[in-house]
Amino acid sequence: MSAMSRPFLKMNGLGNDFVVVEARSAPFAPSPEQVRAIASREGGIGCDQLIAIERSTNADAFMRIWNADGQEVSACGNATRCVGWLLMEAGQGVRATIETRAGLLHASRGPVAGSVTVDMGQPGLDWRDIPMSEEMDTRGIELQIGPIDAPLLHTPGCVSMGNPHVVFFVPDVATAPVREMGPIIEHHMLFPEGVNVGFAQIVARDRIRLRVWERGAGETKACGTGACAALVAAHRRGLTDARATVELPGGELFIDWREDDHVLMTGPAAVEFTGHL
Repeated sequence: MSAMSRPFLKMNGLGNDFVVVEARSAPFAPSPEQVRAIASREGGIGCDQLIAIERSTNADAFMRIWNADGQEVSACGNATRCVGWLLMEAGQGVRATIETRAGLLHASRGPVAGSVTVDMGQPGLDWRDIPMSEEMDTRGIELQIGPIDAPLLHTPGCVSMGNPHVVFFVPDVATAPVREMGPIIEHHMLFPEGVNVGFAQIVARDRIRLRVWERGAGETKACGTGACAALVAAHRRGLTDARATVELPGGELFIDWREDDHVLMTGPAAVEFTGHL
């Protein structure tokens, strides 16, 4: 990775922000230290995730994803919308297929200008899909945080959206202990690969408020796979319908868990600025 030679786009999906690098013409293989330097909001460009768009023989492009901590991960819903938008704008028309480590994802233009719908595939609901270190019913697992007789958080649902999620249902997301408990739960022994931690407030049958402590990135303004996981976890508990608007600090995503078991996510994708690494 030579200095000052690689163009990038700074993009965001509801404030969940990315540095997106074109890697189809020249290989891009940053070290964890280089990823952290790029993602740094103090000395680097600043982002939640670094994204490389690579060649694919199975799709329009392969999307490689690194969290801000330098770790490569398999899925990022908001980044998929951004990459889908780029591919469609570059001449792929109204649809684009994106290969990821979690499989093929299909993006299409959303109902309003600048919005993108991504088919995030089928949620993983078995404890091994998450993965968890022991067998549990992922509808509501045995995990509580705080005093035994009055836990702050308890009985969350677990969902894999190509990456692991645990979702706690709380009375008010504004006062939920996201920054206090997020890092502890992220590294809990139940989750050998770590976990994204959602704090979800059920507002109505068709509306969820959500904050997410993302694995390797901390609290973000929006988490696409987290919004999908929250809807799936809530609907499995009978708390919401199969379609709902998920309110995140950065804005709203519309999530639809269809009868064919695929989860569709619709929301905006935006370019902030361009530059060179």
